[in-house]
This record gives sequence, structure tokens and C-alpha cells, in this order.
Amino acid sequence: MKMMNKILAMTIAMVAMSTNMMAENDNSVLTNDNLQPTGHHAFQPGEDLTFTVKYGFIKGGEGHFFVTDTVIDGKKVQHITVGGRTTGLADKIFKVRDTYESYMDCESQLPLVSLRRISEGKYRYFDRTTYDNNNGQVSIHKENRHGVKDTTETVGRNMLDIVSAFYYARNNNFNATMQMGDTINFSTYFGGQIFPLRIRYQGTEMVDTKWGKINCYKFAPVTEVGRTFKSKDDMHLWITADANRLPVKIEFKMLVGSFTCELTQCKGLAHVAAYGN
Repeated sequence: MKMMNKILAMTIAMVAMSTNMMAENDNSVLTNDNLQPTGHHAFQPGEDLTFTVKYGFIKGGEGHFFVTDTVIDGKKVQHITVGGRTTGLADKIFKVRDTYESYMDCESQLPLVSLRRISEGKYRYFDRTTYDNNNGQVSIHKENRHGVKDTTETVGRNMLDIVSAFYYARNNNFNATMQMGDTINFSTYFGGQIFPLRIRYQGTEMVDTKWGKINCYKFAPVTEVGRTFKSKDDMHLWITADANRLPVKIEFKMLVGSFTCELTQCKGLAHVAAYGN
């Protein structure tokens, strides 16, 4: 059950999947050295997404993605919050309340600050990472049962956190210019380590949703084979093939079974759509 809820929390958090990514020598279309915003804005302040997470037919959790705007050190930023929680029986057995936050500079779309608040069973953890993208450094403040620790590391310029990487891709990478087999390639900083995040494009598919069938881009994040996944293609992500580029479904095929994360409510969209509330 603890393994199920660990994966459940990771599923809800969506881009926390970067902790299980591994680099490959594919035809990469992007690295952090050449990040260049396209000018497209797939989301806006007020966007509010709700997801249901299921293990087979059993509902085990909910996810909530929310965007607001604020100012940090005189810079206009978008504050993105990704929250995940267990529900029902899973909540009674092993309660999960995880929150990931990113403050993205509106111009560069790079993170200025990222936060992680973890509450899983009796485990508690908090960290705050401040990004100095000009000098390629991060300052990390960590709090857990062992105490408080502050460190500074050199990570390279244009580093993304797990949340900003996903929202950056919504703006700039999930689009019709991609060709079958192309790979989006990011370096992300997560949990005190640098992780490669690689997502292969697999064409388009019609996906059944509560609003009917929606045409979507299909992606396969490259997973690490081992204790959790049997193959590198055991995770799939579907993104609406429109200006909003919303995640409508994620599927994990794992050694312990299949998990799905489906969009069930969306408000405050940046672009008019036939779906949503």
C-alpha cells in the first residue's frame, strides 16, 4: 500500500515523474542551453485543473493544478501550485498531502523559486529552492525530522524545476510542429539532484473524456526500468491538440498494476474550448 500511495502521489504531482526519467540518445529537439519561448501562452492566471487518480477502477486520489500571478523582487511571475491528496480508503490507510510550487518569471519562463511540501503518512519534508539562472546556481533550504540545512550548488544556467518544466512545455513544446519520434529534453532540479526529463512524441489520438472525444497529442516520458516499470514505454501522457494544451490523461503501467490520472474539471482557460466548466 505504501508503494501504491507513493506512486499515486507521484502521479498526481504529474511532473514529479522526472525522478524516474533517464537520458537517451534520441533526436532531441530541445535542451536547456537553447530554451527560447515561442510567445504562445497556453495558460493564464486563474486556470484551475482538477484530476482524479485511479488504481484500476478504484479512485484513490485527487490532483489540483492552479495558476495565479504575483511579484517577486519586482518581477511579475506566475505562481503555479500542484497539489495531490489521497481519498477514500487509501486516505485512511496512508494519508498523502503533497504540494509542489513554482514561481516562473513571466518573460523568461524560468523558475525563480520552487517549493516542495511533503506529507505522506508520518513523513514530513519541506524544501525551498531559489534559482540564480544568470550564474547557474541554486540555493536550497531543507527541513525534515533531522533538522534544517542550507546549501548552495552549481547546476548550470536555465535550470527548470519539475513544475516549471511541464508548464514551459505546455507553452513552447506541446504543439503541431513536432514530428513522430521527436523528443523533448529538459534538465530539471529536484530533491537536491539534477534529473534529465525526456518525453517522446508519438502522434495524435482521440481520447475519451467527460466532455466526449478530444483530439490529443500523445507523449511517452522515458521511464527508468527497474523496481517500478517493466519497460521505458510504461508511461503515457495525452495533451489536448489545441491552444490550451491541457493534460487530460496520464497512464502508468507498473509492476504493481495500472494507474490513471484523468482531468475531470477545468476552469479559467486561456483559450476558448468545447470542453471545460
